[in-house]
Amino acid sequence: RNLLDRDTFSKSDPICVLYTQAIGNKEWREFGRTEVIDNTLNPDFVRKFIMDYFFEERENLRFDFYDVDSKSPNLSKHDFLGQMFCTLGEIVGSQGSRLEKSIVGIPGKKCGTVIVTAEELGCCRDSVLMQFCANKLDKKDFFGKSDPFLVFHRSNEDGSFTICHKTEVVKNTLNPVWQAFKISVRALCNGDYDRTIKVEVYDWDRDGSHDFIGEFTTSYRELSRGQSQFNVYEVINPKKKGKKKKYVNSGTVTLLSFLIETEVSFLDYIKGGTQINFTVAIDFTASNGNPLQPTSLHYMNPYQLNAYGMALRAVGDIIQDYDSDKMFPALGFGARLPPDGRVSHEFALNGNPQNPYCHGIDGVMEAYYRSLKCVQLYGPTNFAPVINHVARYAASVKDGSQYFVLLIITDGVISDMAQTKESIVNASKLPMSIIIVGVGPAEFDAMEELDGDVVRISSRGRFAERDIVQFVPFRDYIDRSGNHVLSMARLAKDVLAEIPEQFLSYMRVRGIKPLPAPPPYTPPIHVLQTQI
Repeated sequence: RNLLDRDTFSKSDPICVLYTQAIGNKEWREFGRTEVIDNTLNPDFVRKFIMDYFFEERENLRFDFYDVDSKSPNLSKHDFLGQMFCTLGEIVGSQGSRLEKSIVGIPGKKCGTVIVTAEELGCCRDSVLMQFCANKLDKKDFFGKSDPFLVFHRSNEDGSFTICHKTEVVKNTLNPVWQAFKISVRALCNGDYDRTIKVEVYDWDRDGSHDFIGEFTTSYRELSRGQSQFNVYEVINPKKKGKKKKYVNSGTVTLLSFLIETEVSFLDYIKGGTQINFTVAIDFTASNGNPLQPTSLHYMNPYQLNAYGMALRAVGDIIQDYDSDKMFPALGFGARLPPDGRVSHEFALNGNPQNPYCHGIDGVMEAYYRSLKCVQLYGPTNFAPVINHVARYAASVKDGSQYFVLLIITDGVISDMAQTKESIVNASKLPMSIIIVGVGPAEFDAMEELDGDVVRISSRGRFAERDIVQFVPFRDYIDRSGNHVLSMARLAKDVLAEIPEQFLSYMRVRGIKPLPAPPPYTPPIHVLQTQI
């Protein structure tokens, strides 16, 4: 909207070029271009870009706009109209997955705005439940009848076939009814409704030399008509057909039922307005070492982030795209607080217990460094209070409109293991997940136990309803000196990878469906008021 006008006699002829950023060397690579739209400053581009989306990765995007003046594919031959930077998560995390942002890049000029919308490709998520039966199949066994089963193949671009499903064998009958089976539309036809699906009918033999009875072809579109005269198929054996003049068929196969099930995804909820609330809890116990000494995990180095700061950045930078108000409660535990030196296991890093919210990850970092200067590192290391703190909020909104993620950064020496397990078992019924990042050289056996990937966590004989804890040791991501994260992207990826599935498991157990996305934005129509 409102692009710069670079043409003298008419309006600009805009094109949009999308770049993505390589993870390692941060180099921008061209991903694709839209079509050129002639003579307009308010183009609606038609060409779409199809990209892979991962919640746990930060995908930086850059949109460049040019006024096209000739047929040349070389962009330097055209007038630059400005650019916009964002992340894929920012677009997806915006309300209705629709982001509007200013175009920048030409000093002193207003370059207009760009509206980007994202939608998840739908056909990839459907699966189908189908059931078939057959009648009067050819008898292949010398003693007794045939033992039939079906083999389904999808066709590929090059005309070859790939097996995608086998039914079970039904013993000793020429009129089998197979059990219903579920298959994803992707596996069945690659999402292409008109692509050929070939079905072969075999008679099972113990020695593996199954006898071919015959075959037929269909397509997803045909099958989707459900049980009808269109979905009764003649099973043909080409060899027999060639030899026998009177050959009719080798039996028929009938579709009994066809049900489409759409798997809802994490993005459906985000698009429907579910907010992810992110809370940080930082370990201020004495086992971390004195913040004034370089050996401390909390060392206040003026030139670079310490381990706590690095872990906070890596996770926070991604998760903040999904939190609309960008206000994050930041808590500390295990310190003595001024003025009277009482020990607290849930204190606000910004010093305001009534309002522990910090603005953005930068605000959290600032509050963290401020706290280090005024509290005394102490102990013991109790996790339960901060888990219960977030659980109280999560317990008040169980309708699926909000989901809570607690990031605990700790040196891993935990004192209240029993209470923490109890808190996690209770929290597993709530819309929340817990991420624990272990910093420093300690043995993290207790943290691995809380993670519950190997053995589901339990407390007093009660097991956690779902797995809600993800633990990662920070040392796996830093170089030998301990000063540099080898890959912030990999750290964020491993920390956040389980969140979408944990989120979906809560929604499924509770039977919560995603809300429909808000309608696309239409600018208000200005009503002209007239005075009478």
